[in-house]
Amino acid sequence: MKRATPMKLAAFSLVMCVAAAYLEAAVPFRVLALFNGKAMLQINGTNHLLREGQEGPHGLILISANAKKAVIEVDGRRGEYRLGRHSGGAFAEPQDREVKIWQDSSGGYLTTGSINGRNTEMLVDTGATLVALSSVEATRLGIAFRRKDKKTNVQTASGVANAYRVTLARVRVGDIELSNVNGVVLEGGSPRHVLLGMSFLNRVEMNHQGNMLLLRSKF
Repeated sequence: MKRATPMKLAAFSLVMCVAAAYLEAAVPFRVLALFNGKAMLQINGTNHLLREGQEGPHGLILISANAKKAVIEVDGRRGEYRLGRHSGGAFAEPQDREVKIWQDSSGGYLTTGSINGRNTEMLVDTGATLVALSSVEATRLGIAFRRKDKKTNVQTASGVANAYRVTLARVRVGDIELSNVNGVVLEGGSPRHVLLGMSFLNRVEMNHQGNMLLLRSKF
């Protein structure tokens, strides 16, 4: 196998830098969460969940995505972005960390976040006392929950369900991350999405603005 000469490597680096600079100048955005086939991007301060091939604001297109990176196209130019990476010279961290969640067609507020560093979809639920998730999702996220001393019962719309109390080391939504959040894991495949309950929501400021829910960190 031939090794690339220093001249060739330099030329390659120059091309990558030019491409990156072009994306930086085009539109400010940040990668908030990555999934297979879709990604949550913050574009000009607003969160957008895009699927592969879908076009977002300012002509930004999600070409492909997996759990490690997203390929994003702006004005015909493509670049690879990993979780937390941002582009655009105009992008600035807000003084107060905040997340905007838009109401979906069913009237709910569905967003993407992470638990202990692993991505998951979350449904804001002010009727849930704790952050709640199914045992199927807890297993996927690598959460150890089956302990006899943590066993409990919870009341659901379908009746009483077996569950386990847990403490979630890190729960993150957008730029807001809280530590040691009380949660509960329900046996089975329900709820379908992680329920972002009051054990998280009580620790942030929450305001409804039309069909948008604004979460803002208290500290």
